[in-house]
Amino acid sequence: MMVKNMGEKQEIGNPLPAFSLPMLDGSGQRNPESFLENKRGALIVFWSGVCSHCLRYDQYFNEFTTRYPDLGFSSIASRLNETRAEMTSSVRDRHLTFPILLDEGGKVARLWYSQQTPRCYLLGPQRELLYRGAIDNFRMPIDPEYRAWLDPAIESFLKGEPIARPETASFGCAIETAYYKLPGQL
Repeated sequence: MMVKNMGEKQEIGNPLPAFSLPMLDGSGQRNPESFLENKRGALIVFWSGVCSHCLRYDQYFNEFTTRYPDLGFSSIASRLNETRAEMTSSVRDRHLTFPILLDEGGKVARLWYSQQTPRCYLLGPQRELLYRGAIDNFRMPIDPEYRAWLDPAIESFLKGEPIARPETASFGCAIETAYYKLPGQL
């Protein structure tokens, strides 16, 4: 895996660090630029096959490039202690069709300051960060309290308008916790 750090601070408008990771399906290495090629931008999502929060967005991720053909899309599987077999089983059983990059050890997650799944990064054509955070407020769309965060950001970007809310808090399953590093049961 190749990782290149562009600096200590991650700010909206600045390029995110480069990386190259293997595809979960074994079809080779990919990097953000490969998802940006011939596109106006891309969405990169930190994902987990065992995270119940990610499960809720299966259809959204499967249909993302159909819904937004001007954007590339990829997910990054970084969750520590999640096995390749668990991820492959999730892909098969849930009929997932979106690209999944394998970040064993969570190096890219740390490099991009991602601590949970799902966490979204909307990138401009030069890998610049336009939006980071949650897809929505994790309510069902029929709930009167439902608020979409990612889609309005994407729509503003595609219209050439400023993104009103370029960052939202993420929630979900931890990519890495202290429990993963303990020598035994507490």
